[in-house]
Formats: sequence, C-alpha cells, structure tokens
Amino acid sequence: MMLTTDRWESTWNKLDLVCPDPRLFDSVIEHYSQPHRHYHTVQHLEECFAKWEELRAQSRHPGEVELALWFHDIIYDVRRHDNEEKSAEWAHRCLQGAGASEEVAQRVHALIMATRRHETGDDVDATILVDVDLSIFAAPPDRFQEYERQIRAEYGYVPQPLFTQERSKILRRFLNRPRIFNTAAFFERYEAKARSNLEDALQSSQ
Repeated sequence: MMLTTDRWESTWNKLDLVCPDPRLFDSVIEHYSQPHRHYHTVQHLEECFAKWEELRAQSRHPGEVELALWFHDIIYDVRRHDNEEKSAEWAHRCLQGAGASEEVAQRVHALIMATRRHETGDDVDATILVDVDLSIFAAPPDRFQEYERQIRAEYGYVPQPLFTQERSKILRRFLNRPRIFNTAAFFERYEAKARSNLEDALQSSQ
C-alpha cells in the first residue's frame, strides 16, 4: 500500500482536522527513510497500513489509530530508550497545533506508547494497533527472513554473540505469551504462523 499525501490528508479528515503544517507529510516520510533504519522504514509503515485495513471496522476511533500509525516510529534510534515517548510527544504537539481536543491528543499519545512494550490492557484500539505493529511476525517466510536481516542491520554495531543472546530473549518473550495477537481476527488468522516463524528464528540463532 503506497503512502500518499491523499492518505495522509484523509487521516486528518477522519478526525475533522487539517494537518497544521503542509511540510509535515514530507517530514514523516523523511524520518522513516533515514539511512540508519533498515526495518523501521516506509516499508514497515506501508505494511502496517495494509494490515490495518483488516481491523479498521473494529476500531472505536479509527482516525486516532491511523494517526498513531503514522507517528508510532517517527523517532527511531536503537541507541535510544525514549523513541516511543518522543514519537508520542510529536504526535501530541501536532494534534494540539491542529486544534484537536486534549482527549484526542492524549488517546493518540497513549496508543503510540502501547507499542513500547506491546501491552494493551483492555483498550480495543491499542490492541488493534499493537497487533498491526506485530503482524510482521506472521509474514511469509521470505519476508520474515528479510525482516530478521533488517533487524540485525539496525543493530549492526552490536557484536554477534551479544545480539544473538538478546534477540533470543525477545523471541522467547513473545513465544511465552499466552497470545501474540490479541484481536480475535489476527489470533485466528496469524497466531500459528507467527509462532512458527519465531520458533524457526530462535532455532536458527542457536
């Protein structure tokens, strides 16, 4: 799914708002195109929007979820520990600049923050956003392997033994969850495939 200015403006329209800065769309794309990124790129954003279409009808505040999607990785540097906070703050400022209510701005902020640990509680929209963000786990084998290479490239400065150790911890953490996907639709469609991919990645790293 190509990300265009029409799609960007449509997101703001869903919130009955107009983007407060005509240069903002270009800035978003520029951030997702930064050279240090290999997975958290425009490709990831496009894949998220494609999967979002499968869950859109279940969302309580679809405009807010869409805006959170645009911003959820706008700040991304593997050496930082505040990427989600900075991304959420940027979205919050933009919403304020567009005249959004504080309630809307806070909800978008909270949605982005849910992607930090991929834990959502009972919030339907956060559950949808997190499932969309994790949908790469259930990708076809070639794409999933490419994703693994992309993650490794983003952590290229980390020695292989340490990377393998830490990556294995992350994979096991997801595999140890009762569910990877918490929407009924994604659990039914993608849970088994995601677990298979993660198991294969864990095995190949040992």
